[in-house]
Amino acid sequence: MPQIVFLPHAELCPEGAAVEAQTGESVLDVALRSGISIEHACEKSCACTTCHVIVREGFYSLEPSDELEDDMLDKAWGLEPESRLGCQALVADEDLVVEIPKYTINLASEGH
Repeated sequence: MPQIVFLPHAELCPEGAAVEAQTGESVLDVALRSGISIEHACEKSCACTTCHVIVREGFYSLEPSDELEDDMLDKAWGLEPESRLGCQALVADEDLVVEIPKYTINLASEGH
Protein backbone atom coordinates (compact mmCIF):
# COMPACT_ATOMS: atom_id res chain seq x y z
CA MET A 1 0.00 0.00 0.00
CA PRO A 2 1.55 3.32 -1.03
CA GLN A 3 2.17 6.08 1.48
CA ILE A 4 1.87 9.84 1.07
CA VAL A 5 4.08 12.08 3.16
CA PHE A 6 2.57 15.54 3.45
CA LEU A 7 5.28 18.04 4.26
CA PRO A 8 4.59 20.46 7.12
CA HIS A 9 2.22 23.32 6.29
CA ALA A 10 1.83 26.09 8.88
CA GLU A 11 -1.98 25.97 8.93
CA LEU A 12 -3.14 22.65 7.51
CA CYS A 13 -0.67 20.18 9.06
CA PRO A 14 2.06 21.92 11.08
CA GLU A 15 3.82 18.66 11.95
CA GLY A 16 3.44 17.12 8.50
CA ALA A 17 1.88 13.68 8.13
CA ALA A 18 2.57 10.25 6.67
CA VAL A 19 -0.58 8.39 5.67
CA GLU A 20 -1.52 5.22 3.83
CA ALA A 21 -3.24 5.58 0.46
CA GLN A 22 -5.16 3.26 -1.79
CA THR A 23 -3.99 2.89 -5.38
CA GLY A 24 -6.35 4.97 -7.54
CA GLU A 25 -7.32 7.33 -4.70
CA SER A 26 -6.74 11.04 -5.32
CA VAL A 27 -4.15 12.93 -3.31
CA LEU A 28 -6.94 15.28 -2.22
CA ASP A 29 -9.15 12.45 -0.94
CA VAL A 30 -6.24 10.97 1.01
CA ALA A 31 -5.55 14.36 2.60
CA LEU A 32 -9.19 14.99 3.51
CA ARG A 33 -9.62 11.48 4.94
CA SER A 34 -6.52 12.12 7.06
CA GLY A 35 -7.78 15.41 8.50
CA ILE A 36 -5.70 17.65 6.23
CA SER A 37 -8.23 20.19 4.98
CA ILE A 38 -6.86 21.16 1.58
CA GLU A 39 -9.14 23.66 -0.13
CA HIS A 40 -11.34 22.28 -2.91
CA ALA A 41 -13.71 25.03 -3.92
CA CYS A 42 -15.03 23.24 -7.02
CA GLU A 43 -15.84 20.04 -5.11
CA LYS A 44 -13.19 18.00 -6.97
CA SER A 45 -14.43 18.73 -10.50
CA CYS A 46 -11.16 20.15 -11.94
CA ALA A 47 -12.71 23.61 -12.24
CA CYS A 48 -10.43 25.58 -9.90
CA THR A 49 -6.90 25.50 -8.53
CA THR A 50 -7.52 25.54 -4.79
CA CYS A 51 -6.31 21.94 -4.34
CA HIS A 52 -2.98 22.67 -6.05
CA VAL A 53 -0.15 20.56 -4.61
CA ILE A 54 3.48 20.02 -5.52
CA VAL A 55 4.62 16.41 -5.74
CA ARG A 56 8.21 16.52 -4.48
CA GLU A 57 8.82 12.76 -4.80
CA GLY A 58 7.01 10.17 -6.89
CA PHE A 59 5.74 12.67 -9.47
CA TYR A 60 6.49 10.40 -12.43
CA SER A 61 4.53 7.50 -10.93
CA LEU A 62 1.32 9.52 -11.45
CA GLU A 63 -0.66 9.37 -14.67
CA PRO A 64 0.14 12.46 -16.74
CA SER A 65 -2.15 15.44 -16.38
CA ASP A 66 -4.67 16.06 -19.13
CA GLU A 67 -5.27 19.29 -21.03
CA LEU A 68 -8.05 20.49 -18.72
CA GLU A 69 -5.88 20.07 -15.62
CA ASP A 70 -2.95 21.79 -17.34
CA ASP A 71 -5.18 24.73 -18.26
CA MET A 72 -6.33 25.04 -14.65
CA LEU A 73 -2.79 24.71 -13.29
CA ASP A 74 -1.72 27.68 -15.40
CA LYS A 75 -3.83 29.79 -13.02
CA ALA A 76 -2.36 28.36 -9.79
CA TRP A 77 -0.26 30.38 -7.39
CA GLY A 78 3.35 29.18 -7.21
CA LEU A 79 3.16 26.79 -10.16
CA GLU A 80 6.14 24.42 -10.47
CA PRO A 81 6.98 21.64 -12.95
CA GLU A 82 5.81 19.04 -10.39
CA SER A 83 2.50 20.81 -9.69
CA ARG A 84 -0.76 18.87 -9.85
CA LEU A 85 -4.33 19.40 -8.79
CA GLY A 86 -4.88 17.19 -5.77
CA CYS A 87 -8.30 16.15 -7.05
CA GLN A 88 -6.81 14.86 -10.31
CA ALA A 89 -3.54 13.27 -9.10
CA LEU A 90 -4.34 9.59 -8.54
CA VAL A 91 -1.99 7.54 -6.38
CA ALA A 92 -0.21 4.73 -8.24
CA ASP A 93 2.03 2.11 -6.61
CA GLU A 94 4.84 4.42 -5.44
CA ASP A 95 5.09 6.49 -2.30
CA LEU A 96 4.67 10.24 -2.71
CA VAL A 97 6.01 13.29 -0.92
CA VAL A 98 3.60 16.20 -1.30
CA GLU A 99 3.93 19.88 -0.46
CA ILE A 100 0.83 21.99 0.01
CA PRO A 101 1.56 25.54 -1.20
CA LYS A 102 1.27 28.32 1.34
CA TYR A 103 -1.24 30.25 -0.76
CA THR A 104 -4.10 29.63 -3.17
CA ILE A 105 -5.76 32.10 -5.51
CA ASN A 106 -8.86 32.02 -3.28
CA LEU A 107 -9.36 35.20 -1.32
CA ALA A 108 -11.44 33.42 1.30
CA SER A 109 -11.51 29.87 2.60
CA GLU A 110 -14.50 27.79 1.64
CA GLY A 111 -14.40 26.11 5.06
CA HIS A 112 -14.91 22.49 3.89
